[in-house]
Formats: sequence, C-alpha cells, structure tokens
Amino acid sequence: MTLRPERGQTLASAPLEDLLTILLRQFKRPLASKGVTLTDADAAHIAAAIAANTPPDDQRRAIADALVALIAESEAVLAQWGLSFEQALDTPMDALPGWQTTAEFLELANEKSNAELRISAGAALLLALGDDRHASKLAFMVKRDPTDTDAQIAARMLTFAHERGE
Repeated sequence: MTLRPERGQTLASAPLEDLLTILLRQFKRPLASKGVTLTDADAAHIAAAIAANTPPDDQRRAIADALVALIAESEAVLAQWGLSFEQALDTPMDALPGWQTTAEFLELANEKSNAELRISAGAALLLALGDDRHASKLAFMVKRDPTDTDAQIAARMLTFAHERGE
C-alpha cells in the first residue's frame, strides 16, 4: 500500500512508543496462540520499555520467541506457493495457483496478505526487541518501496536499531 504524503509523515514522526504499542496490540491474538498473553496495558508498558532501551525481561523474551514461531509459520504459508517473503511481495494475487472460484481466490489472497503482514510486522517488532534475524526483510521492503506503509514501519525499526548500535 502506498502512503499518502501526510500518512508517511505521520509514521515518520509518530512517537516510537505509540507505534510499538499499536504493533504489539495487533499481535495480541497471534501471540495468545503461542501462549503469550498480552493486554493493552502490557503492550503500552512493553513499548515504553523498548523505546527507553531497558534490558529485556522474561515477557519480552517470550514475545520474541513467539514472533519467531509466527514468522516461520507465515513463511511456510508462502512456501506452499514456492514463494519467499521477498518474492511474495512482488507476486500478484491472481498469479497464485489453486483457485477457481472467487471465494477460493479471496481465501488465498487473504492467506497471502496475512502471511506477508505477519512477517513484516513481526520482523519489525522482533528487531525492536533486539533480534535482528529478519532485518534483511525490513531492508528489502524499504528498498522496494519506501512509500509503502509497512516499509515506513520497517524504516523506523531499522533506524531505531541502528541508533541503539545494533
């Protein structure tokens, strides 16, 4: 998704703590599926701790471990079509095999979109938590289309990690 100029400016200037809180809240249900319970208050507290660069605690480590698993699951979804994350971003929905009806197409499109979003947002959160194993995906997104909403988030997390000296 390409950003309107004001939206891109908002992501570039929004307080990091607010952006992290939103990302963490988006992962409440997926994290719960991995045994990590996160309330809105927890998300805000964790975001503040990350933004303040405080040392990780057990909850943050559990979130990072769950994100690693969620990203791997999403990569497996894309792999069923023979796609890496990077390839998936450049593959149009109608190029996916295995659909004949509109309903099947919409189901596959939703599955692909969700996998891409979980990988991009998960990689951003993981980097904010101090784990850079998927940072190359974030850099790819920024290089591919710096005006994309997810790329703007990726750029913020890459900058944050760089400023922390990672």
